[in-house]
Amino acid sequence: MTATNTLEYTTPATARVARSRALSVAGATLAAAAVWVVAVKLLGTHLLVRFGAGAPQTVGIGFVVGASLVASLCAWGLLALLERRTSRARTIWTVVAVVVLFVSLSLPLTAGVAVSTKAALALMHVAAASVLIPSLRSNSSAQPLSTRG
Repeated sequence: MTATNTLEYTTPATARVARSRALSVAGATLAAAAVWVVAVKLLGTHLLVRFGAGAPQTVGIGFVVGASLVASLCAWGLLALLERRTSRARTIWTVVAVVVLFVSLSLPLTAGVAVSTKAALALMHVAAASVLIPSLRSNSSAQPLSTRG
């Protein structure tokens, strides 16, 4: 009897893309967190949001990091899915990402209690998107992964 070992091999290109996309996610998260630090710690803005008739809630750094991280990972996942399904993944993903950015801006503009809160929260969305969209787009392939060699 002989034993066989199966090794999974990740190509250097695949590892490079994954590393680049992970850095994109980290960069977008850090961009949103940096805006929070400037707005809250340096400028003294109290980020209060209110949903409906509920009590105002403070937007803390943990929520900013968590929301940015989850949204960025979802963007990466959508791009990866599209790359496996279509040769127009980059274009479709970019359109979806820009639409999601504009839709996401409605939340701070409607839920923010003060103008300073609305501005800071909107700037967090724009800062994260300004890092994430160009960086994920730049390392996306124009052809499906299944046809790459």
